[in-house]
Amino acid sequence: MATSNKELRTCSLGHKFYKSSDCPTCPICEQESKPDNGFLSLLSAPARRALEHNGITTLQTLSKYSEKEILQFHGMGPASLPKLRTALEEIGLTFKN
Repeated sequence: MATSNKELRTCSLGHKFYKSSDCPTCPICEQESKPDNGFLSLLSAPARRALEHNGITTLQTLSKYSEKEILQFHGMGPASLPKLRTALEEIGLTFKN
């Protein structure tokens, strides 16, 4: 079994955490920023960040994109689409065709 070389890091807010990858995201900050409700709370952290990075924080904004466009965002995977589709349908919206 291979051992990972985790390195102690400190984020700009002073949280200390170990990471073995080059990913700069602080897991403590990430957990604190996760929404408690709404469609973004249903998604994994990478998928949520992908939408937020592209200015998509409401279902109305999400509905202006096609599924193909959403999947092209770094961090967004196909497993998130059913959750997004359902959230849109609940308020009578769909992805752009």
